[in-house]
Amino acid sequence: MTQQTQEQIEAIELNIQQAKAMVNRGKALQRLSADRDFKEVIIDGYLNQEAVRLVHARSNPDLQDEASIKLLTQGMDGIAALLQYFRTMEHNAMLAEKAIEADEEERDALLQEDAE
Repeated sequence: MTQQTQEQIEAIELNIQQAKAMVNRGKALQRLSADRDFKEVIIDGYLNQEAVRLVHARSNPDLQDEASIKLLTQGMDGIAALLQYFRTMEHNAMLAEKAIEADEEERDALLQEDAE
């Protein structure tokens, strides 16, 4: 095996390890999302009910001062950031699964070429 082929295989193996970690994180999120307590506290409580509460509070005439608007906006931004984090994790896990397949094929092809 040439030095260059060995380095390529090592780089591919590293990519596969990193992709598997992303897939595992995505699976962990799936398990969490299926957990009854997580659904109640985070999904239903925070991402849904708290978001609705903040939107309704934003329309309250008593909460139109700059400080109140800032707090309400920060709360909404926090919910959006967490939801985006979850969606990004799911998306990255999906992409990582595809990358693992491609990297494994490339690694196998390099090993096959080297064997010939």
